[in-house]
Amino acid sequence: MEMHRDDLGARLGMWIFIFTEILLFGGLFLVYAVMRHRYSDEFHQAAHQLNAFIGTVNTVVLLFSSATVAMSITAVQKGEKRKGVLFIFITLVCAGIFLFNKYLEWGHKISIGLYPGSEMMVGLKHGYILFFSLYFFMTGLHMLHLVIGSIILTIIMVKILIGSINPGKYTLLENGGLYWHLVDLIWIFLFPLLYLIT
Repeated sequence: MEMHRDDLGARLGMWIFIFTEILLFGGLFLVYAVMRHRYSDEFHQAAHQLNAFIGTVNTVVLLFSSATVAMSITAVQKGEKRKGVLFIFITLVCAGIFLFNKYLEWGHKISIGLYPGSEMMVGLKHGYILFFSLYFFMTGLHMLHLVIGSIILTIIMVKILIGSINPGKYTLLENGGLYWHLVDLIWIFLFPLLYLIT
């Protein structure tokens, strides 16, 4: 006996959750904008310490991963299970590339003592401290969302393989895809704010 499914309720719940996440990051973006206006010179100089190339690569990787998630949904809707799994797997590989690049970037900053609470940071101007505190907090929060999204997509991939996500039942995949697009959207705002607007 199959349990009652409320696909409309599941989709609505996901959209409400996404709205709350947008409010969270929107608040952080607002704080960043106000502090950037107040300490424009320090923010301008601190932004030059970030690696724009790595940021660009990560942007391309996440945009590509959003496309593969969308292709996975289409494949499952058409009953192409293997393609659906393949596209989710490619998305997870993209997530791994993003996290590895961010590990390199954070690792470099930490190795030279440029992180909140370090001796080097304590001696810097207030604007520098604010910039790097916001940088680590916002990119760290984004990475947490990316890891959660990767776990969700891994579960979805298994469910596609065993057939519990199929052409007649794919709301979980759609919601997982929506969450992944949110992760991508957040980065689309973070990237120019932190790396390009100097």
